[in-house]
Amino acid sequence: MPVKIRLQRHGKKGKPFYWVVAADSRSKRDGKFLEKLGIYNPNTNPATVEIDIDSAVKWLQNGAQPTDTARTLLSRKGALLKHHLVKGVAKGALTEEQVEERFSAWLTEKEKANTAEISELNKAKEAAKAKALEAEKEANEKRAAEIAAANAPEPEVTEEAVEEVAEEAPAQESSEETVEAPAAEEAVEEVAEEAVEEVAEEAPATEEAPAEESSDEEKPAE
Repeated sequence: MPVKIRLQRHGKKGKPFYWVVAADSRSKRDGKFLEKLGIYNPNTNPATVEIDIDSAVKWLQNGAQPTDTARTLLSRKGALLKHHLVKGVAKGALTEEQVEERFSAWLTEKEKANTAEISELNKAKEAAKAKALEAEKEANEKRAAEIAAANAPEPEVTEEAVEEVAEEAPAQESSEETVEAPAAEEAVEEVAEEAVEEVAEEAPATEEAPAEESSDEEKPAE
């Protein structure tokens, strides 16, 4: 009977999670299975993967063929590595103690890498959370300032302010008059000077006329 190690879907719509099972390759995907080997939950960050290593290795030794996704999960948890090491024991290249020692060392390194990855993810989450809180704080402060400006009372017009405006108005008018007065005086002076010049130009012509008349009267006397 050909056996496959594959995923069997569970969970609700939009948030599925999967069982890793060993099942007859002729059965339906979500049908009967021979053994449950683990779980895979992609809804967490990082994804949750739990595999029964010894059971998975047993099925691999019996010829079970994992699907592509199942192979990735088995490799991530070390099932394929242990399967390879167990083959070395069958060939006499390794002892069972060496297999356990190498596999334990690999698990330790893998755990360190997973811890570092989770730490980085947590830092990124905290940074994103702090940034979101800061943005929300700025938005709330801006909204509060707008509300305060909208509800601020209009300035009252007091009697003292009216009196100050009334006192400033005559001062401005007098200053305008003082500025305009010299200009009016200059215009009057210019007109007077033009009149004097015109009179001075006409005066010689009136004086020469009697002289001509006297010359005419003297001619009979000669």
